[in-house]
Amino acid sequence: MTVPAAESRLAHFPVTFFATVMGLAGLTLALHRAELTFGWGHQASHLALAVTVADFLLIAAFFAAKAVRHPAAVRGEWHHPVKLAFFPAISISLLLIATAARPEFPEAARLVWLLGVAAQGALTLAVISGWIGRRPFQPMHISPAWFIPAVGNVVVPLAGVPLGFVETSWLFFSAGLLFWIVLLTLVMNRLIFHDPLPARLYPTLAILIAPPAVGFLAWLALNGGQLDAFAHVLYGVTLVFLGLVAVQAREFARLPFALSWWALSFPVAALTVATFRYAELSQSAGHRVAGLVFLAALCVVIAGLAGRTLLAVARGEICQPE
Repeated sequence: MTVPAAESRLAHFPVTFFATVMGLAGLTLALHRAELTFGWGHQASHLALAVTVADFLLIAAFFAAKAVRHPAAVRGEWHHPVKLAFFPAISISLLLIATAARPEFPEAARLVWLLGVAAQGALTLAVISGWIGRRPFQPMHISPAWFIPAVGNVVVPLAGVPLGFVETSWLFFSAGLLFWIVLLTLVMNRLIFHDPLPARLYPTLAILIAPPAVGFLAWLALNGGQLDAFAHVLYGVTLVFLGLVAVQAREFARLPFALSWWALSFPVAALTVATFRYAELSQSAGHRVAGLVFLAALCVVIAGLAGRTLLAVARGEICQPE
């Protein structure tokens, strides 16, 4: 590859690449929960964590290089009505890595979590300020990707409570829950009353599963692991959205590959972890089996997405002008 071609690819390195880290971190958490549920060794989750960290460092290095060498391109993504919502994927990745690392590396997890919380708070305020500022957003700009900032806030308690940051966890959980409800109304209005999502964004429908699933796990962390009425509601809503997304599976199969396909990975991971936790607390053998099914599906999804992404990179199909 020539130097001008490499620079062009770098200039178009998208922030959406951080969705791959979210998916791999979700796989790590799902494997760890399965290991605890069935008494397996922790080799699989340790390997997945190492791959997740390596992926984050590689993507962060490329994106930092882009910010230094092509700052106008980064500003362009920040002012893009859809790509703007993907910037908090950076801080969410840090929070998920901290959550996955906490059982084995608590001190390192604490530092990563603090960095992730600071970044998440700043990015949440910046993104929401961008939404309600002077920029003229239209209904066609709204997609389930807009949930990403809200999901990031409810991720905070997963490691925050065990690390001792209970009040901070309540603050971010409250913000995430509030904006999930607001954004759910806006997204459903867009999906029902306006033009269908474009093909590139259609896989983001899977993100509908993530907020209630992560909210369920965060609520358990905050209320001492009690499977109370609100926990039942959150897990039930997760299954409702799973059904809504599942009936769209045939449409997914017809779409060309894009990085937005990684939107499938983290929601499936959150669903898997939530199901294992529900099985544990309710002593439900059926949910334990369902968790295994979801874990198998997650492994297939991650393997397929990773393989297709590497193929797209080799073919030069990614990091191209849109």
